[in-house]
Amino acid sequence: MGKRTSTQRRRGHIEPRANGTYRAIVSAGFDPFTGKRIVLKATAETEALAQIELTKLLRQVDEQKHPRGDLTVVDVINKWIAVADPKQARRTKVRRDQLVRDYIAPRFGNLKASKLTAEHLENYYALLQTCKSNVALRVNHRAASHLCEKLSNSSVRQIHFILTAAFKRAVKWGYLDASAPALAEPPAFEQGKPSPPEPEQLASCINEAWRDFGWGMFLWVTMMTAGRRGESCVLRWSDIDFRRGGAWIERAGDQYDGRVEETTTKTKQQKWVTFEEITLELLLLYRTYCEDQCARLGVELAPDAFLFSNEPNFSAPLKPNTATQRYARLARRNGLSSTKLQSIRQYSATELLGSGVNLRAVQNLLGHTKGSTTLNFYSAWLERNDRAGAEVLARSIPLPSYLNRKPRHAWEVLTAQLQEQIESGKFPIGTELPYARDLATEYQVSVGTVSRATAELRRLGYLEAKQYRRATVISQEPRSDE
Repeated sequence: MGKRTSTQRRRGHIEPRANGTYRAIVSAGFDPFTGKRIVLKATAETEALAQIELTKLLRQVDEQKHPRGDLTVVDVINKWIAVADPKQARRTKVRRDQLVRDYIAPRFGNLKASKLTAEHLENYYALLQTCKSNVALRVNHRAASHLCEKLSNSSVRQIHFILTAAFKRAVKWGYLDASAPALAEPPAFEQGKPSPPEPEQLASCINEAWRDFGWGMFLWVTMMTAGRRGESCVLRWSDIDFRRGGAWIERAGDQYDGRVEETTTKTKQQKWVTFEEITLELLLLYRTYCEDQCARLGVELAPDAFLFSNEPNFSAPLKPNTATQRYARLARRNGLSSTKLQSIRQYSATELLGSGVNLRAVQNLLGHTKGSTTLNFYSAWLERNDRAGAEVLARSIPLPSYLNRKPRHAWEVLTAQLQEQIESGKFPIGTELPYARDLATEYQVSVGTVSRATAELRRLGYLEAKQYRRATVISQEPRSDE
């Protein structure tokens, strides 16, 4: 056995165990996050094999290929949040923190990150889809006071994505050797079903909304711009260009703590929306209405005032939650299937695509980065599209015709031969065809084949047949409806 160096003695050693095996132990410094010493261990059957394991562990430390910490799951998430937080939107942060607080920390908070497995996660996902109270270890689902409520697939998938992103960063930084969430399989994605109102339903809503000019204009502009509620709420008069006949959508409103903060749009992009004459005329009338309201207060309407506001001088934007709640009440009064303000965006997308507007144009109007988003989440099925598609397919090829079709079966071949003989005059009008058994012998087919051929000629208008009588030729041309 080779002689150990002083460096090896300081950094690692081998100790015998009570069961007769040996354990190699190496110190790899301190965890910069927790301040705890990092200790690497490996067990072997003999001291010689333990010496080999000790050498491997020392090499890992020298090459910095060892895990650099003994972090818990929450520690890993906090490290990831420190880097991801500046890049995420406020609402994303709120939802992220809620999921960590309510569903991740209670179950895995104190678990060592290196001990977490894909099996742990997949079993936990299944429990949450059964009842979200399963975040606790022992839940009495049979209790009279307990009501099982499933956690939606989308929420479980968000939990999975938080863990996946955090563990991926921990592996990248060397705190972990592998990522358990990357091996786990989240629940399947549930395809949302758009439920836009019918034109008559939306018309009844907007007609009722016109009783309040500002509210009616809000719904009208939301429909024409296919905008998100936050984008419509913070629209300013300085965004409207009456000369070019349109508006720039550059910002969105984010409501929290009772106020609205102007932020970038969801896709961090701006879009130009062109208005037609009716909308431009309505906007001019509405601007006059706003100016008159400000004049009654003894102030002027500011050039960059908000279009929609609950403030008399339009100095503050309409709160998105206020618009959502007001539309929900309006939709319920008018019997709409969906009470979400988002359904107006779905209506705009569905109607535009159903009218033949280019998908790219509709995608840009809705502010989507991908056309698949527009089709999957915002475009509902339209009966007129289905009917139009059927008509296009039916007209794309010639209509099926017996005369233009090459006979394939024995009765079709016999029908074509007798039809040709009738049209050529071999069987003049008023003459009777030979007996079925004679035709069967002549053409070497069965009597059943002859019967089917004469039945087809009757349908085409060439023959007339009565019971116990031979078929008689009544025309040398097919009926006009054939």
